[in-house]
Amino acid sequence: MRRHLFTTAFISLIAFPVLAQDKKVLTAADYDQAVKFLGLNTNKLVYNADVRPVWLQDGRFWYSVTTATGKQFVLINPADGSRKTGADLKSILPDAGADKTPMPGGRRGGGGGTEVASPDGKKTAFIRDWNLWVRDVDSKKETQLTTDGVKDFGYATDNAGWKKSDRPILLWSPDSKKIATFQQDQRNVSDMYLVTTNVGTPKLEAWKYPLPVDKEIIQIQRVIIEVDQPKVIRLQIPADPRRGTLCDDIACSGSFDDNEWSADGSKLAFVSTSRDHKEEKVRIADAATGVVKEIFQEKVATQYESGQGSVNWHFLANSNEFIWYSERDDWGHLYLYDANTGKMNLQITKGDFVVTRLLKIDEKSRVLFFEANGREKNEDPYFSHFYRVDFTGKNLQLLTPESGNHTINLSPDNKYFTDSYSKPDVPPVSVVRDMKGKLIATLEKADISKLVAAGWKAPEPITVKSRDGKWDLYGLMFTPTNLDKSKKYPVVNYIYPGPQGGGVGSRSFSSARSDHQALAELGFIVVIIDGTCNPDRSKSFHDVCYGNMGDNTLEDQISGIKQLASSRPYMDLDRVGVWGHSGGGFATAAAMFRYPDFYKVGISESGNHENRNYEDDWGERYIGLLTKGDNGKNNYEVQANQNFASNLKGKLMLAHGGMDNNVPPYNTYLVVEALEKANKDYDLVIFPNARHGYGQDSYYMMRRRWDYFVRYLQGSEPPKEFKIRTE
Repeated sequence: MRRHLFTTAFISLIAFPVLAQDKKVLTAADYDQAVKFLGLNTNKLVYNADVRPVWLQDGRFWYSVTTATGKQFVLINPADGSRKTGADLKSILPDAGADKTPMPGGRRGGGGGTEVASPDGKKTAFIRDWNLWVRDVDSKKETQLTTDGVKDFGYATDNAGWKKSDRPILLWSPDSKKIATFQQDQRNVSDMYLVTTNVGTPKLEAWKYPLPVDKEIIQIQRVIIEVDQPKVIRLQIPADPRRGTLCDDIACSGSFDDNEWSADGSKLAFVSTSRDHKEEKVRIADAATGVVKEIFQEKVATQYESGQGSVNWHFLANSNEFIWYSERDDWGHLYLYDANTGKMNLQITKGDFVVTRLLKIDEKSRVLFFEANGREKNEDPYFSHFYRVDFTGKNLQLLTPESGNHTINLSPDNKYFTDSYSKPDVPPVSVVRDMKGKLIATLEKADISKLVAAGWKAPEPITVKSRDGKWDLYGLMFTPTNLDKSKKYPVVNYIYPGPQGGGVGSRSFSSARSDHQALAELGFIVVIIDGTCNPDRSKSFHDVCYGNMGDNTLEDQISGIKQLASSRPYMDLDRVGVWGHSGGGFATAAAMFRYPDFYKVGISESGNHENRNYEDDWGERYIGLLTKGDNGKNNYEVQANQNFASNLKGKLMLAHGGMDNNVPPYNTYLVVEALEKANKDYDLVIFPNARHGYGQDSYYMMRRRWDYFVRYLQGSEPPKEFKIRTE
């Protein structure tokens, strides 16, 4: 018996070195090759690409671009398409070429990041000791506008939830004589705590961070403030929940969203949103008295949103009408309402496409100019185009005919627009057109010859079917530049499940998207699929996961990867990994716990694993209010990742910033605790003083991510402690 045991042990000892010798070892040179495909190295190899116009008061505009010989400044006169560069431009903009060039025709300054300038530029508004003040720009005289603001019940404050700022949230009237804002009541709301890591006494950060479990959330008491002779006029309605129609904040645009003044400052139109985002009330307040008139309401079964990228409802005081945005016919469209009766006059835009941003309203000609997705066939439905249409819905015209994703910039006089269009695999072209779509001049055509010469290749646009075969899903795939189709490559699924937007992100050209191509260079196939449950498509497409964010589009991802592999035998479905950040971190852990036989390795960064621990507005918008089911469990509990941690079979790395004030680290700690209770092995990376995006620690996290996939998904050995150099 002893001799047998000794022989077996001896065989094991001599066998192990043989296995180790067979294991592929990646070198620092392999990682250096990957680093070449990061944006810090690829962006500088693209020329004539980034046109950002600065419009002048005389109607002309200038921009700067990086060329193969250095930075070039260009001046364009859209009236005739003429172009001036170099020395010709310096005579007009004498400081062109300096680090900060002047912006003639821009808004008059007046205050730093914590102050909001009046339209006439003569005053700035700011917060001091929970009250609102104004400062005269010339004389520096300060005037206190409110006196009863106190801690947790202050004026114009924006210091709750994942967003904290000292800049006041308000809207000046056009005549600079009034301010629309609110007194924010957060006295009965949960506190959030974070603690720094340092030598000596740690610093405690504490602030109001409402949660779905809270009985009461933040309320805003709407007010109008007269500035010259300070007077506070409270609107004669109950307090509203701190909600907006567009995103998780009442100030997505940086200003006080869902509020519009009439030109003379006598009326304020605004929209009140219910706590669960299912009900919108359109109202008009008399600025002198605070009397509020109810105009109309819209109620939805899931959640209302006013557009994608901008709030698209508008009050037309001159004609006493509203432009309203709705998805009532399953697509995001514009409607015309009578502000007297609250009745809908007509639907302006119609069809199987999504209006995303209403950029301009020509009230005199009664024409709308807007961006939309999905109307042009035979291309990616996420490509954005620019259109015009009459208020009547007639004479719809495409203003950007080229296939691709279009980025629009309107001139201040609304006579022209610049357009940069591209695709993920096609570099940009920039043009200027008039508002009827006539091409005035081609501004730039991007030069990527040096990028291609360096070995770069574009990602491959992919199309697969959704889990049920109902919809086409779109995405990108990254493969090694030296792809050998006779070999088998492990697959890495990068995921961001939404519901605000998918993993692909912008459909415009980019020389690098995160580290996807860099990772592919190490011997992986990287797949990104924008699953159902995301915006910019139909309402029904977006609502697939409503109420169940734990879905995370995972069945779409798995189905899509299998479809891709059916025609690409070099994809190894026995070695599939997944990673994501924030919502993608939530999805990654869910993938490892719910589909452990498909996903073998996961890296979950900063995930909102438990949405009872995440800001109320996000969960209550996309999951609904917290309710208890017949089984005694509530609708949030059944989606929380820690409750499925015992299913883990593969290798899981969790990462989080210790000072993450967006998704607090306790989300990940709950998963850690559950894994330990289930006696499961896991890996954990903590950045003690990092916020949500890791900041200066992001390249360390990137390297650890590469190492993890190389070691556990590819079965190779990474170079020890490789450093990604950013110089």
